[in-house]
Amino acid sequence: MNRFLVILLLFTGVLLSSCITNRDLVYLQDKGDINAEDLILNQLPDLYRVQVNDILSINVKALDEELVDIFNPIEGTSSGSGGLYFSGFTVDMHGNIEFPILGKLNVLGYTIPEIKDKVERELLKQYFKETAEIFVTVKLSGLKYTTIGEIGTGVHVLQQDRVNIIEAIANAGDINETGDRKDVLIIRQYPDGQQIHHINLTDIKAMQSPYYFIKPNDIILVKPLKRKALGVGQTAIQNITTISSILSVLVSTYFLTKNL
Repeated sequence: MNRFLVILLLFTGVLLSSCITNRDLVYLQDKGDINAEDLILNQLPDLYRVQVNDILSINVKALDEELVDIFNPIEGTSSGSGGLYFSGFTVDMHGNIEFPILGKLNVLGYTIPEIKDKVERELLKQYFKETAEIFVTVKLSGLKYTTIGEIGTGVHVLQQDRVNIIEAIANAGDINETGDRKDVLIIRQYPDGQQIHHINLTDIKAMQSPYYFIKPNDIILVKPLKRKALGVGQTAIQNITTISSILSVLVSTYFLTKNL
């Protein structure tokens, strides 16, 4: 009987210790090993470099509006990323876009400001005079990213140039209670392939991470906590219910085998 009680107590302790606590759930906790007030909270992300299949919105303005009609989509057709799929400029497999009059322009690996300068230079060289006073705006069709795992799964588009991972997760519906916030994976595309990065969102130091700001085409993957894989409850009440059920079965089994 003593051995049975020891095993039962150990099993009970494991279940109770597997509860999900605030330390597992609360974002950006000040753990005391850094002065939160000293964090650079408004750090700027690195400029994004355009990749294959990105869609660009390019708009040309000049003193004579009739001269630029050929370059610009019909008003109202480019609102939202869905409209830009048809009226925007898609980067093909060779890194080119097909631009009116100018033909193919290679933009692969360029930043948005660099593309703007390139389009302006080519327009002045091939079509406009300096006196036309042209003005070019270039934007991505939105910041697209994917979420998968213990989070709202799907492909999301935010009409912003700058999005941090907390905003991205909130837009996706937040991480489930059974998701591992301490080791969130960011799968990022680079010219030479994909790389996996890790970030601990329960620590305020995450705001200093180079991966705190997401980039277009990022995949945010949230793994389940180990306790979910074990099938235990998320709260103490759930675990106590589980313990009570198991205890009832074990005690009944013990006395039945003892009386045989």
